[in-house]
Amino acid sequence: MSGMSGAACIETRELLKRYGQTVVIDGLSLRIPAGQVVSIIGANGAGKSTLLTMIARLLPASGGTVWIDGADVSSAKPDALARRLGILRQDNHLAVRLTVRELVTFGRYPHSKGRTTAEDVAAVDDALRFLDLEPLAGRYLDELSGGQRQRAFVAMVLAQDTEYILLDEPLNNLDLARASSMMGLIRRLARERGKTVISVLHDVNFASAWSDSIIALRAGRVVAQGPPASVITAEVLREVYGTEVAIVESGGQRLVDYFT
Repeated sequence: MSGMSGAACIETRELLKRYGQTVVIDGLSLRIPAGQVVSIIGANGAGKSTLLTMIARLLPASGGTVWIDGADVSSAKPDALARRLGILRQDNHLAVRLTVRELVTFGRYPHSKGRTTAEDVAAVDDALRFLDLEPLAGRYLDELSGGQRQRAFVAMVLAQDTEYILLDEPLNNLDLARASSMMGLIRRLARERGKTVISVLHDVNFASAWSDSIIALRAGRVVAQGPPASVITAEVLREVYGTEVAIVESGGQRLVDYFT
């Protein structure tokens, strides 16, 4: 991607997505600084997954622009964009039968074009190790639990070795312990490897506990953006979800009390 300037970040400027008369993303402008764990929250239909997919240029915009590090992604070459930004979508099902290692190796395609090098093998090994998948590397995906498959797909994105990682519902199919472990891995990606990880999350408490910043959407617009303390409030969540919630303080974190 050429023409990059300014601070490292992802920006959207007046981003719009419309299907006929239905507006899904409504003139959305935001800035996401690099090096953070960012969570996108909102009710069903708020535009969370649509926003993520548009940032990755997998869905065309009806208007507005997306910029990565000062470069308009609409003019980026696909291979160049794939070396800067990786995405895990919700519909990550494959028609072919693959082992975990074969799947993770797919993440290296933007670099190797299918001609695997020693560098590619090292990146795959690193991703398998980071996601604790080494014992499962030779197993087929259809032999794994839902949570194991989810970690394998995250490892594929990690092997792509991009500066920006977009994860659409990375906690799908994960029980409480595995979900906490996944969020810990996401935090490590930012802290230890300088990655920017942007995730769509349904669980507000996971977003609050693990994120540097939260983007709260309603009807394709940003209701609030900032650190958890400024977004996880009764007022913001009432506007986002249309319901009253109680906020409790626990260990210095603001959490939603679902049982009040």
